[in-house]
Amino acid sequence: QVQLVESGGGLVQAGGSLRLSCAPAGFASSINAMGWYRQAPNKQRELVAININGGTTNYADSMKGRCTISRDNAKNTVYLQIDSLEPEDTAVYYCYAKQVLSNGEYHSWGQGTQVTVSS
Repeated sequence: QVQLVESGGGLVQAGGSLRLSCAPAGFASSINAMGWYRQAPNKQRELVAININGGTTNYADSMKGRCTISRDNAKNTVYLQIDSLEPEDTAVYYCYAKQVLSNGEYHSWGQGTQVTVSS
């Protein structure tokens, strides 16, 4: 597993934008997928967006058209741009990474970054 470091959360007004970033704290190899999940109070953690093998991207239906995930493979860094933020987007956003190694798959999570959208 790898230690993931997130940045970019904070307080934003509705209609605004923000950009989250996430990268491993140190060297990390064979990262197959990187993405973002979020968890709002009293709700289950849910997928926001994920990038697989630096190419394929999947978005939650609620985020399509408002959200862009991108990845710098050389830096193992993943970015999440969210536009037209809504109060319903308020949640803790978690970075996720999956490594595929010869001895199996490993799943890592960041510590989470709070995003609060005010109306």
